[in-house]
Amino acid sequence: MKKYITYLIALLVICSCESNIKQWIPYDEIQEIEKNSNSKIKKLQYKRIQSISTDKNELIKGYENEINLFLERKYNQLEPLIIEKSIPEIQQQIIDGKFTYYDLSLFYISRIYLIEFNKETFLNSVISLNKNVLNDAMEKDKLGNDDIYSIFGIPILLKDNIGFESLPTTAGAYSLKDNYTEDAFITKKLKSEGAIILGKTNLSEWANYFCSGCPNGYTSLGGQTLNPYGRKIIDTGGSSSGSGVATASNLSSVSLGSETSGSILSPSSANSLVGMKPTIGNISRSGIIPISSTLDTAGPMTRSIIDNIIVYNAINGYDSEDIYSKESLDIDIEKVLNFDSSKVRLGYYKNFYENDSLYKKAVDHIKENNITAIEIKSPRVNLSNFVKILDEDMRKDLKSYLSIYGNEKLEVSDISSIIEFNDKDSIVRAPYGQAIFRKIINDTMNKEEFDKLKIRLMNEGNKFFNIPMDEYDLDVVISLNNYHAGYAAVAHNPCLTVPIGLRKSNEPAGITFIGKSFSEQLLYEIGLYFEEGYEGRVPPENSN
Repeated sequence: MKKYITYLIALLVICSCESNIKQWIPYDEIQEIEKNSNSKIKKLQYKRIQSISTDKNELIKGYENEINLFLERKYNQLEPLIIEKSIPEIQQQIIDGKFTYYDLSLFYISRIYLIEFNKETFLNSVISLNKNVLNDAMEKDKLGNDDIYSIFGIPILLKDNIGFESLPTTAGAYSLKDNYTEDAFITKKLKSEGAIILGKTNLSEWANYFCSGCPNGYTSLGGQTLNPYGRKIIDTGGSSSGSGVATASNLSSVSLGSETSGSILSPSSANSLVGMKPTIGNISRSGIIPISSTLDTAGPMTRSIIDNIIVYNAINGYDSEDIYSKESLDIDIEKVLNFDSSKVRLGYYKNFYENDSLYKKAVDHIKENNITAIEIKSPRVNLSNFVKILDEDMRKDLKSYLSIYGNEKLEVSDISSIIEFNDKDSIVRAPYGQAIFRKIINDTMNKEEFDKLKIRLMNEGNKFFNIPMDEYDLDVVISLNNYHAGYAAVAHNPCLTVPIGLRKSNEPAGITFIGKSFSEQLLYEIGLYFEEGYEGRVPPENSN
């Protein structure tokens, strides 16, 4: 009771104090855009940085007084207790009474304000905030928790293609700005486990399958996501760009991304994070705006392996509405913590080892720490027409999503109507064009051809990994960043990327462990063993 009297007193103080919160005022970005037009990297040649279709001040509307008071009284005190801390560390501190779930949630909201409302530091990583966060957090404080390996009370950000009933689910697209819909299956799972949905993250619009050659991390609603390791000079990776950037910058404890081919692995590697792309079917896709029902999956993006496992266990589960969904086991944390490295055999790629110093350093570390690592070469396989799977699936899957989950007031119902909608004001709604969408509606194949293509590509993807794994009796192969994401996608294989440091350019990199389907347990065991000895995660400067 005493705790809630304290909350009431705080609320009274909030109401009586004058807010010092600054409003976001759009600025002239022409010079910045001109400077970036000279970038050697095409994906960094921006046409726009700020969103011109949304008011950024809406992000924190209703939280101004709480933020103001928190910054004055608690933020600096709690910063060293929360920044870069794992879920078990945070949970233990809450159990010990050092702060509350309410404090934790308000810390992240305040930090989002500090970083995203400063012209010199903003990242455009968070697209919307849940207005019920603090009420949810107070409820969690009432209930209490004694499990340090629990998602209970932990704020999480969702990529904005994942359904959450309290916020629109937009994929960053102007045409879906009012798409209020029901919770996705995995959102329901998170809520049932006690997680706090903090908000939604920016992304590459339509999960990077919309415009051709456009920057990673741009959406008409959220603007251009920027990498905290080098704003406007280092790529964010895509399509889960905002999830990567926000988590790297400690704007939430953890986040969810989604992947068709590389969209978790790429931004995780680019932001010094741990990213898990699960076996297709282990994590439900129901209520997630799709590219491909054949290849899509959601997955956790975190600063540590243990956090990744906690999120994975919270969202894992069979969903009868997902045609690929399977009954799968939770990750056994005790087994992960007590991994016997002498019993596994890993394969590493000769070309990466000879040409990438960070990869070589990581592999050498593995060799020196009681794990058998064998040099392998990439077998030649044929992934031609890979994108045709995406084209065919997205044409029908997006239409199906809009029919089943889309808000009834939407003006669009399929890709053709989205193109037409955007053409009415392309400067605002599609400044980089709609080349991929236009290709989708014009490039079709019959069902028989499509089914044969899927089988052929799955066989080719399996050959890519199975040939060297069978030849050398390997459990896992070691890739770099998202280089082999396409092969793993068509094979339905899980991938776990783990940070391995920064390049001279300050660009983060990740080593990626790839196993056969349903080998998540082993990947996490190897990943934690590697993480504990290597310590490859380097926080961005804004973490200070």
